[in-house]
Amino acid sequence: MTDDKIGRLAGRVALITGASRGLGAATAVAYAAEGAHCVLVARTVGGLEEVDDRIKAVGGSATLVPLDVTDGPGIDRLGLALYERFGRLDILLGNAGVLGTLSPMGHFEPKIFEQVMAVNVTANWRFIRSMDPLLRRSDAGRAIFVTSGASRHIQPYWGAYAASKAALDMMVGIYAAEVAHTPLKVNLFNPGPTRTFMRREAFPGEDESLQIPPEAHAESLIQLALPACTLNGEWIAGDEAVRHRSSVN
Repeated sequence: MTDDKIGRLAGRVALITGASRGLGAATAVAYAAEGAHCVLVARTVGGLEEVDDRIKAVGGSATLVPLDVTDGPGIDRLGLALYERFGRLDILLGNAGVLGTLSPMGHFEPKIFEQVMAVNVTANWRFIRSMDPLLRRSDAGRAIFVTSGASRHIQPYWGAYAASKAALDMMVGIYAAEVAHTPLKVNLFNPGPTRTFMRREAFPGEDESLQIPPEAHAESLIQLALPACTLNGEWIAGDEAVRHRSSVN
């Protein structure tokens, strides 16, 4: 792939899951503005097209992939398609996630609990499995997975979501340890209280002015995607990074 656009991610190929709204959409636009070609994965075609319009408005380019992340064979087919088109993958942002319901542990409906695990854990493992060979073909592969503070705090009624994010943390940490002696870097990113659909689901009465706009995390996620990034196996608190930048500026 060739790309003459000037930017910190010029010529990089970035795959973003959950890209139709929220943090995924904001990051896709930011990556594209920095010159990356973005492969956008989400279930809704309309949402993907809206993000594509935003990317075109900043002079970027994207490939739209309507795909449910629980479709494991579909993820494998996507990996093959990326290999045939680009021969590599430079950036993977595993952002897709679901909250499920807030409930006592013994009251979860099995289908809800299983869906939360399927989207938040198993799907990310399938992306690791399918995209790891492509990330290793990059000169500086970068994999970033979106986690939550719920993974580190015992909070009643958050059992399904918190357990899924704790499992994600461990899985990604092990993956990072396995690639520690390669050019590939793997990290976790916790955005904190961010103005997203999931946040509204979890805290319907929360004052949105206290929430971080998704776009405010763009710089942190760009930094983690840069070839110059040396972090590996880190759990990054995105809300702290936003507050630090605000205090400096």
